[in-house]
Amino acid sequence: MSSCSRSARLGRWFVAALLALGCSSGRGPDPAADPLPPVSSPPPADAPVPLPDPPPAADPGPSGPTLGDRAQSAVEGLVIGAIVGSQAGPIGSAVFGGALMVYSAVTGRVPLGDRRGGDSERQREESMEDQIETEVARQDDLESQIEEELKRQEELLKQIEREEAEREAGAPKTAAAPGVDLDGRADPRSAPATPGHRDLPRAVFEKESVEIEKGAWGNDRKLKVEKLFLDADEDGRPEEVRYVDERTGQLVRREEDRDYDGAIDAWSRYEGSVLVERTLDESGDGRPDVWESYAAGRMTASEKDRDGDGTRDAFYRFAGDDLVEERHDTNDDGRVDRTLYYESRRLARAEEDRDADGRTDTWSYYTNVDGEEVVVRIEKDSGGHGKADTFETYAQKDGKTVIERREEDKNGDGVIDVTSIYEDGKLKRREVSDPALVPL
Repeated sequence: MSSCSRSARLGRWFVAALLALGCSSGRGPDPAADPLPPVSSPPPADAPVPLPDPPPAADPGPSGPTLGDRAQSAVEGLVIGAIVGSQAGPIGSAVFGGALMVYSAVTGRVPLGDRRGGDSERQREESMEDQIETEVARQDDLESQIEEELKRQEELLKQIEREEAEREAGAPKTAAAPGVDLDGRADPRSAPATPGHRDLPRAVFEKESVEIEKGAWGNDRKLKVEKLFLDADEDGRPEEVRYVDERTGQLVRREEDRDYDGAIDAWSRYEGSVLVERTLDESGDGRPDVWESYAAGRMTASEKDRDGDGTRDAFYRFAGDDLVEERHDTNDDGRVDRTLYYESRRLARAEEDRDADGRTDTWSYYTNVDGEEVVVRIEKDSGGHGKADTFETYAQKDGKTVIERREEDKNGDGVIDVTSIYEDGKLKRREVSDPALVPL
């Protein structure tokens, strides 16, 4: 038997008892309990005639609700309690129904309503129905928002799987997932746009207040923040955590599980709710390997640990919309040994430390020919003087880069001692300014 049925039966028993009690209290005198008085002899003739008793005062009626009112209130209390409790399931319906039935029977009135007339009763019922419908609609809206977020996550996972499969197969890219900067992906020398985040309603997040010690996030003061975390798949591991400064109401930090593997792999810092720094774990080994800076809606700098050894070995700097500089540690000795400079997103100059002594010893200059970047001049420090002593000039010949001229400062005095002239990449003649250098 269901809880609602048990509540209804209990209500019917309680009402029947009240009605029976009311009926018994309204019957006339019981002959067995109240026998007829004995017949007395007539009074003497000289006895005084008794005056008639004054008529009884009018009965003012009961001071409280009648038994009939209590019975009606009990029925209505049972119905209302069952409706309200149904939001918590059958057990809640039974508990609320029984409790309100007893309360209404004892007090003679129904909670959440009045007994002033049919119109008031209808208004009360309509108001209660409106409240219930409003609450149900709010719950439906929240569930819809969560469902939309789950669908978005599924679409992102599918997009990631497609891109990984395409990279392995060498196939062209399909449409990008939401939030991906297509321009930045098409031209790696353009400054990526500041990544955004979905403006999710707060209702989908769980909340708690926490304090962040000074310096924990590079903050210059202790922060009292509201922590908002979203665990849409309810696996106990949130996909996103946001921290909002309770004093200013601004977003100060965000953590994400971008590949939905249960581990946070992106940490973002905000100033005035604007992203200024982001740290990523691109390799999925649990350690950060990418560090990014943003300003004015664009990336300003990026640093990477490409080989996962815990040391940053690639550095990129942007100005405006363009990449202007990148530095690399190509031999993993912890020192930058190659730096590239760009102008209008085209390679203009490269500096290298080819002998790994910590000093630049080769400078290469580039130009653009028919859309291709080609070297036009190379300067070298072949003597270890800390400055260039060899200068080579290059040109394009039948689509190939060939040397045209080579100048050398053999003794490092800053004066060219030997000049070599080439034709079609082959030495044609050599000019020596210092006879002491002959034979070469």
